Amino acid sequence: MINKIQSIYQTSIEKADILSGLAPLILRLIVAPVMIIAGYNKLNLAKEDAGFLESLLADENVVAWFGNPDWGLGLPFPDLLAFLAGWTEFLGGWLILIGLMTRLISIPLMVTMFVAATQVHWHNGWFSVAPANPDTSAAQVFAWLGSDTAKASLENSLQVAERLDRIKSIVSTHGFPEYLYEKGNIVILNNGIEFAAIYFAMFLSLFFTGGGRLFSLDYWIAKLLSSKT
Repeated sequence: MINKIQSIYQTSIEKADILSGLAPLILRLIVAPVMIIAGYNKLNLAKEDAGFLESLLADENVVAWFGNPDWGLGLPFPDLLAFLAGWTEFLGGWLILIGLMTRLISIPLMVTMFVAATQVHWHNGWFSVAPANPDTSAAQVFAWLGSDTAKASLENSLQVAERLDRIKSIVSTHGFPEYLYEKGNIVILNNGIEFAAIYFAMFLSLFFTGGGRLFSLDYWIAKLLSSKT
């Protein structure tokens, strides 16, 4: 009986492997557009009056932000780093989207996300959007495990809720709540490392899985090359 169950399980796994490329495909479809537009906005590609060579360079405002130590990142060689970051995200995003050189391009994209997390978002903590309800905050789980940082996050949620209530009260009295809330509720942006960490994990997964079976150019190129050997 046990052997029969093991045989059925093994057969099911082997059949399911045909669609194993779905998971990497979904990851690629989620993260690739984010990288493409992030890189696009770091470069001069959108400037209509920019010459060909100028359009390939990083936007001057992005360069200033990379290099300024007072209100920016204070990084050395801001022109070069902004250029590399922009093209890594823009070109890398397209490669991830079509599943070409997936493992290779995942490496610099992971580096980009690591730098973004540590240099841009780290001091803001984890959450991208500040939770306003400590009962539904993911920090509650770590608070149960005794994390002081998580407990502080839950206390911060109470303060966030208080500020949101005040904002809504002001809007209700002096604003146009129907219009302002028509597209969604208001939130307080925390700008933590959450998205950068998630994207890093997605690229790490793609580094190990590659573009995936059936749904990536990597798969078909490898299949073509193997048929010629």
